[in-house]
Amino acid sequence: MIGYLVRRLVLLGPVLIGLSAIVFAIFTLIPGDPATVILGAYAAPERLAALRADLGLDQPPVLRYVSWLADVVSGELGQSFALRRPVADEIADRLPATVILAAAALALGTLAGVAAGVTAAVNQNGWPDRLVTLVVLVGLSTPSFFLGIVLILGLSVSLGWFPTGGMYDLFGDRGLVDLAHHLVLPAVTLATVAAAVIARFARAAMLEVLRQDSVRTARAMGLSEARVIGRHALNNALVQVIPIIALQAGFVIGGTVYVESVFQWPGLGRMLVDAIAARDVPLVQGGVLVLAAGYVGINLAADLVQMLVDPRLRPAS
Repeated sequence: MIGYLVRRLVLLGPVLIGLSAIVFAIFTLIPGDPATVILGAYAAPERLAALRADLGLDQPPVLRYVSWLADVVSGELGQSFALRRPVADEIADRLPATVILAAAALALGTLAGVAAGVTAAVNQNGWPDRLVTLVVLVGLSTPSFFLGIVLILGLSVSLGWFPTGGMYDLFGDRGLVDLAHHLVLPAVTLATVAAAVIARFARAAMLEVLRQDSVRTARAMGLSEARVIGRHALNNALVQVIPIIALQAGFVIGGTVYVESVFQWPGLGRMLVDAIAARDVPLVQGGVLVLAAGYVGINLAADLVQMLVDPRLRPAS
């Protein structure tokens, strides 16, 4: 298993480098000038030329990318064009908010999805199964940004139960209760699609396990249905669901971009939207690099957990 882990970590570098190269190439090809965005469309040509030289935009694109890559290797992520501060510092300030939101959404989506999938499988063709199927279809069909707006209008504006946005009250105590109050709506919005996908696969995995001989044998031995489901069937079904949870972690990480924008959550997703609008290439590259590394790391952790749970999946030594 150690050899497998080393190989996956070695492959991580080329994947992240390739992704950063794609992001840089896209920003090089699309119209837009960071200097014009910063100074305005009516700035004097001399000022624009001076700012481009200061930002290094007068250099060839390949040289700019190689210079940025050298900074990454040395432990830096470059300097933000718009904020005029190190990208690493900006990401460090924004990362905790995104981690809190993504972790809460993934935990909520996993618990709700597994519970719904198991309930539907145990009650196959019954009304709980039909209800879960309907909710899954609605969840898969509803864009997260639209759901977020609906929740804001319904639960925040109309009923006043939750704040419309932000991470803390402007004049609040910034405690856990204040944070949890602001976290509910964005976490539910971000977790909805993940929960629907997990429920769909959990139901299929549970139905497959319930048809196995080991489950029929456990029932024949007189074990209660709750013990058969909880101790024998659920454990085997979760082995098949773990990779799906890891894939949904990627969706949750990517979904922070628009969910944080809708709820004005001060994380990496909102930072990326602002950086894209400002054509702030170093900030976009740094943010994408961190989010991609988190996604790859979560999938690697899921693979290791799956191998620990099911020894049959472990690579031959």
